[in-house]
Amino acid sequence: MNNQSAAEKISLPTTKINILVVDDVLENVRLLSSILERNGYETRKAISGLMALTTVEVSPPTLILLDIRMPDMTGYQVCEQLKLNPKTAQIPIIFLSAADDISDKMQAFQVGGADYITKPFHIEEVLARVKHQLTIIKAQQTIHELNAQLEARVKERTQQLEIANSQLAEMAFQDSLTKLPNRALLMQELWKSIAAQKANPDYQFAVFYLDCDRFKIVNDSLGHLAGDDLLVAVTQRLNSLLNHDIFLARLGGDEFVILLRKFTNTDTIIQIAEKISQHFAEPFHLREREVFLSFSIGIVRDCSTYSDPEALLRDADIAMYKAKSLGKDQYQIFAPAMHQDAYQRLQIETDLRKAIIQQEFVLYYQPIIELITGKIIGVEALIRWQHPTHGLINPGKFIPIAEETGLILKLGYWTLKQACYQLHLWQKNNIVDPSFSISVNLSAYQFAQSNLLEQIDEILTATQITPESLKLEITETAIMENFAAAAQVIENIRQRGIQLSIDDFGTGYSSLSYLHSFPVDNLKIDRSFIQHLHEKSDNLGLVNAIVQIAKTMNMHIIAEGIETNNQLEQLKLLNCQFGQGYLFSEPLNPEKLTKFILDISEFQLNS
Repeated sequence: MNNQSAAEKISLPTTKINILVVDDVLENVRLLSSILERNGYETRKAISGLMALTTVEVSPPTLILLDIRMPDMTGYQVCEQLKLNPKTAQIPIIFLSAADDISDKMQAFQVGGADYITKPFHIEEVLARVKHQLTIIKAQQTIHELNAQLEARVKERTQQLEIANSQLAEMAFQDSLTKLPNRALLMQELWKSIAAQKANPDYQFAVFYLDCDRFKIVNDSLGHLAGDDLLVAVTQRLNSLLNHDIFLARLGGDEFVILLRKFTNTDTIIQIAEKISQHFAEPFHLREREVFLSFSIGIVRDCSTYSDPEALLRDADIAMYKAKSLGKDQYQIFAPAMHQDAYQRLQIETDLRKAIIQQEFVLYYQPIIELITGKIIGVEALIRWQHPTHGLINPGKFIPIAEETGLILKLGYWTLKQACYQLHLWQKNNIVDPSFSISVNLSAYQFAQSNLLEQIDEILTATQITPESLKLEITETAIMENFAAAAQVIENIRQRGIQLSIDDFGTGYSSLSYLHSFPVDNLKIDRSFIQHLHEKSDNLGLVNAIVQIAKTMNMHIIAEGIETNNQLEQLKLLNCQFGQGYLFSEPLNPEKLTKFILDISEFQLNS
């Protein structure tokens, strides 16, 4: 063995390493322990194989220096015992032996030895081999730590991926606003129902297509955030009406779909549709405002002929539009004949867009008469579509489509401007006096426009008519859709001196409470009350009540749809001041209306 000064040149480890020295020669144990300790290692000692096993069991060392030839049991046997124990199997063992035969070395490695040093040993070799094994241990620990970190990161990433996949699935199949199933999940459920029906002809399901009536008005007047709040409230109300077996999805925008699984008969469908209608008659309280909302509902009852969800939804959509065309807040069960109606509607929409560009619209004017004197006090402007192939089309055919597509805003602006220009021409040519007024209908969509007042001011300035000669007609619906906003708009209109009329009074919400809140000038009694007006009619008492309410509130009454002398006489007896209808004149184009005014004036002069 070399002197110790050379050994002391070996660099010391930075951490304490515990090394077990096993040798039956006590001098060897002391020498090795002394050298190792001076080089910064902690040591323990054993002078037999059994002592070594006991020491390792109590506290496993970092490394073992193990003699082979010992009296009680050999180093090979000790090594084999340690390798069988999972707690000690990983401890590196460096054999120390005077045997230098290759067979001894082979046996040492076969039983699990990490290295082999031949006696007499050199201190530098012992320290170098110890350091080498410790380096391997350190590397293994580093690898283990890295693997543990990697496993932790993999586990973390796996959890993140699971969360992300869950969120993606949620995004893929859930509507972000209402948390309802979306179109993608709806399509999957429809495929399942179609497959179930193909497999079992006795299985029946139905589809409801729901579209919010006048939702666009609320959205435009109160803003998109309020519109979102309303959709959430609508969802909550729908969920409260439907049981867990019914699948409800948001198709998009203000459209919802109900998949009714395993229904038994048509009565079940009708009950659900009517239940929805009844519960949506109650207003929504939205940001300190009352908002009314209804549904147009299209229903496909017999789904047995469908092999494609898209075709099923298409027909439910067609039935929904049929319901909407009948006056909204309706439901319709799909019938094949509706395909033709849908095609015609699409054609009308296409032609309507072209008509706006090509200015195919004209205004007709129906006289408004003072019933006692027969004097013409004004006219109502009524839009007509001069179609290049179908001739003159009444507004009932195209106004609902214009409202659904948003084209009503352009039509409404054109109507108001054209009517004011016509009045200006009549005034300029002395056809009418300054008290003569022109009435123009404002759709609920126009009334909700944020720039309505700017448009009115622009038209009044351009046409140079006085605000007092303009009457704007709005429906009860337009007011009740957004009570607070309507109050502000009406106030601004009144400040300009423009008169306001409630059109079709009695057919909408028929709530007298709003009349106290709005300074309206005129009530127009709907023609449906006038048509059956006779001495024994219930309508007689109702019209009388409306007249009395108007008088109490300093409003004028205008009766629409007067067609017979009997109706005229009854209205006079009820003290109704004004009226219009075919008894006096049908709606006329500007030229015929001009002649009508002049003829009436001449007749009154001669009388």
